[in-house]
Amino acid sequence: MNAPGPDGFQPLPLPPGAGTTTITCYRHSDRVAGRRCTRCGKAACDSCLTQATVGSHCADCVKAARPDARTKARFWSARQPVLVTMSLIAINIAVFVLVLLVTRESSALTGGVTDMHLRLGLSKDVLVQPVAWQSDDGVFVTRPDGWYRLITSGFLHFGVIHIAFNMYFLYVLGPMLEPGLGRVKFLLLYFASLLGGSLGVILLDSGGITAGASGAVFGLLAAATVGMWRRGINPFSTSIGGALIINLFITFAIPGISIGGHLGGAVAGAICGAVILAPSHRRGSAWVLWATPLAVGLGSVVAVMMIVGAV
Repeated sequence: MNAPGPDGFQPLPLPPGAGTTTITCYRHSDRVAGRRCTRCGKAACDSCLTQATVGSHCADCVKAARPDARTKARFWSARQPVLVTMSLIAINIAVFVLVLLVTRESSALTGGVTDMHLRLGLSKDVLVQPVAWQSDDGVFVTRPDGWYRLITSGFLHFGVIHIAFNMYFLYVLGPMLEPGLGRVKFLLLYFASLLGGSLGVILLDSGGITAGASGAVFGLLAAATVGMWRRGINPFSTSIGGALIINLFITFAIPGISIGGHLGGAVAGAICGAVILAPSHRRGSAWVLWATPLAVGLGSVVAVMMIVGAV
């Protein structure tokens, strides 16, 4: 009878009539196989076996049990409940740093307007400024230009304090909304609010260049407020309602803040929040949850086009 080894595993018994025949490792022919893989039964040496919950597995079984790249990505994604929120924060910070590197102007840190703000920021005057171009038949015509500003302006900021406030509120509001809504609907809500803020700038603001994620952040704040109200919670008894009131007061009290951007984002977010954050028994069809932020975002763009005379 064979005695157990020092690790508690029974050595491989030799087959009857084998005499002194030695069983070798399936990977190393010059090494004695003291045990078998408890999964596939291959004889292996100690260096080719990995301790498992029950017994030991050979290198092939260990490799086969590893998840593929798609499964690993799915597992990683499942462990990131606020991936969109953190990605948006990272993009905003990256754009801010890029502006500093490209312009090399110290005023970019303190709230000054740089060349990048003039190129990517938003104002009605800039958006409707006609750009001459030659059509296929050789006739020169003019058209409004710079539609990209409706989006790019939402990722620019005037100085460190400006981006710090907006990213703080995004960091607070994102974990409240993203896990419950899901990444796609949360992203749709964010961009619907951003575009609603751009519409507000065109409608209500005049003069200088406007930029910042404030419209999108106000939309998230308004959506959370309306969502609480739809669920029977008084939002003004919570910090969310108080934050909305305080920020609206600051919007009107401090000169230089985009009233249109803040109000436009808040209205867009409130409309979306009334639908996508409603309690389950008050929701309509599932497609409405997706269609509402899409309609608000696209409607904002169409409204801007109508205001500037593009359609």
